[in-house]
Amino acid sequence: MSESASTEGSPWRLDRQRALITGGSSGIGLATAREMASLGADLLLIARGEERLARARDRICSDFPSCSVETLSADLSTESGRDKAVSVAGKGSELHILVNNTGINIRKRMADVSLEEYRKVQEVNLTSCFEMCRLLYPLLAGSAPSCVVNNASVAGLTHLRTGAPYGMSKAGMIQLTRNLSAEWAEEGIRVNAVAPWYIRTPLADQVLRDPAFREEVLNRTPMGRVGEVEECARAIAFLCMPAASYITGHCLVVDGGFSIFGF
Repeated sequence: MSESASTEGSPWRLDRQRALITGGSSGIGLATAREMASLGADLLLIARGEERLARARDRICSDFPSCSVETLSADLSTESGRDKAVSVAGKGSELHILVNNTGINIRKRMADVSLEEYRKVQEVNLTSCFEMCRLLYPLLAGSAPSCVVNNASVAGLTHLRTGAPYGMSKAGMIQLTRNLSAEWAEEGIRVNAVAPWYIRTPLADQVLRDPAFREEVLNRTPMGRVGEVEECARAIAFLCMPAASYITGHCLVVDGGFSIFGF
């Protein structure tokens, strides 16, 4: 049965959907949680730091009283953290949406990156994404129609100064998206990705504080500004909607035109 045929209600809503969002206590993850709450979804937010998760939960519940918000403090770069997340997710009877948003970067030139630093970036960005998909597959399949959205980056599509390990991890997420979308389509699980350019987050603000660097970023962006977390969140939410029921294996670029800007 197709997703459009099996989902009741508005195709532009997420009513009665249960969504797990990693890195859901700040930045794009928190904005995505708020967007999905406004569309009727119930949430399971996973991140490191209980206090920040509690603040996120309280704020969402205050603004969207009908939304159920569960939280879990866990390090998804570790096996124990992922096992804990899957155990909590499994306590619900269904899981319709998985958003893999956890990510870090260590900004160094290739010759200065240690093997330990390389492994850390891969574990947080790529391995956690792969493992959350793999471990939650039975729950997603049992809840079909369901979907996964992986938060990648334009660094996975072209060279950026973010460093090779980061770009490799994001390219891996995009390819994982393609592979899983083909493997899981018959079971009613759609898998897509988004690829943001500079979005106004705490991670991006660390480098955008440099006026010269910020000017270079804006000069390479046709829209002439940094993106907002809400703009990326809306793209993620769209890919989860029944309205996107025939979209899978796609990487939606959210970059103000950066990736198509030639000379």
